[in-house]
Amino acid sequence: MENKKYLEFILLIALGAFTSLSLPPYNYLLINFLTISLFFIYIFQKKKLNVKKHTFLYGWLFGFGYFLTNLYWISISLTFDENFSFLIPFALILIPLFLGAFYGLATYIFFKIDLKKSISNFFLFSLLFGLIEFIRGNIFTGFPWNLIVFSFSENLEILQVLSFLGTYGLNMLCISFFASPAIFILRQNKKEILVCVIFLLSPIFFFKLGSNNISSFELTKSVKNEYVIRTIGTKINLDRFYGNSDTAEVINELIKISQPDKNTKTVFLWPEGIIPNVSQKQLKEFEFLFSEKFNENHLLAIGINSYEQTDIKNYYYNTLSFYDHKLNLVNEYKKVKLVPFGEFLPFEKILKKLGLKSLTNNYQSFSSGDHREILLVDENNFDLKILPLICYEIIYSGNIFTNSDFDYIVNISEDGWFGNSIGPHQHFAHSIFRAIESGKYLLRSANNGISAIINPTGKIEKKIEFDQIGYIDFKDKKIFKETVFSKYGNKMFLIIILLYIFLIFSFNRIS
Repeated sequence: MENKKYLEFILLIALGAFTSLSLPPYNYLLINFLTISLFFIYIFQKKKLNVKKHTFLYGWLFGFGYFLTNLYWISISLTFDENFSFLIPFALILIPLFLGAFYGLATYIFFKIDLKKSISNFFLFSLLFGLIEFIRGNIFTGFPWNLIVFSFSENLEILQVLSFLGTYGLNMLCISFFASPAIFILRQNKKEILVCVIFLLSPIFFFKLGSNNISSFELTKSVKNEYVIRTIGTKINLDRFYGNSDTAEVINELIKISQPDKNTKTVFLWPEGIIPNVSQKQLKEFEFLFSEKFNENHLLAIGINSYEQTDIKNYYYNTLSFYDHKLNLVNEYKKVKLVPFGEFLPFEKILKKLGLKSLTNNYQSFSSGDHREILLVDENNFDLKILPLICYEIIYSGNIFTNSDFDYIVNISEDGWFGNSIGPHQHFAHSIFRAIESGKYLLRSANNGISAIINPTGKIEKKIEFDQIGYIDFKDKKIFKETVFSKYGNKMFLIIILLYIFLIFSFNRIS
């Protein structure tokens, strides 16, 4: 009996691990019908047997297997500084253990709620895991990586539902979709078969709606921009974070990649933190490098650290800065959502005594900006209204803006911390989701990652592949309708929650 129990635990870890294959860059989404259905059947049968022990452990083990295999790349970021190397085993194991606890909480509550019928438990299962994913994405600093809905990141027609329901709403429906074969296996009457069929056919309905949405967008007349936005993709070494790169040499390389044309009105979008050993105000000292190639037809948008000093404290910010051709600062955005341990060190006073520091900043932790606003750039007849998102901020759904009166989402990133792993591909997938939710073009400039121009339907119009160098130009656009999700945000998720609660109680009452 003891050996059987441990075999069951290994099975749960394996089910979680195989589920990871449905995520980018693999996207073997069919595997979810097997893994998620088996997981639901397993815990439902245990519940029918009135099992009281290990109810938290069931979800925790599944979650551990899932996150261990799809977030291993986080530990790669600790290989660049020997001071962090001892943390690699902890990051590799403790992060999946922590995130798996959310799934453990879901199964624990699942066993506590007394429902006998398989169909009611099916809706309860979907509701609890959908809710727990929302909590995971918002509690503390939030960590909404690798929701099961990302299995559909290559299915743009189905993803058009994001413009209405948002990521968390569609994620809950996806959990039901993948678990629905279990209902057919556990069925107790014809009504339950009908529910299974409805969920299995729902992607066809979403596909039809999504196809119409994409067709509507493609039939919209294009409008030529008054300027070109040139998005740069680079692969400059991370040594620059440790003072091992020459500032002028990096700037010259970036200018060469950008290929400025003095007669073309252009906004150049450069990646996050790309220029070494220089702060926002100090960049002016390198104006001589720009003077030959740049003129009044040019603006530069770049991720660069900014610094403020008060009588009490020095403040450092990860900043998206706009400069004119003479490197005068035009406008800026200070990053709001910071990466724990990457950009700021929790309990910094204590952990600094142990020799730790934030990974991307040698002096002290970054400070968070006050709030995110639409960034207005009105200089030399340029007229830009953008929503700025720096690196990690692209992964959040529903709370990145309250005012949809902007032209584009601009995302700059440094993905080199994740090496040649699945990390940069997962990071990029979030950009597609944000573009569809907002109904806006998204322009992404990444170092050691994927740079792209993504239209409001999530279609990648132009792209610089991982490990490639170059630029892509955004010249024409289509004005698209405001999405329901951009107007109401995660209030749409609340409607899905209420629907599932109604279905749980309705089916539980049917004899």
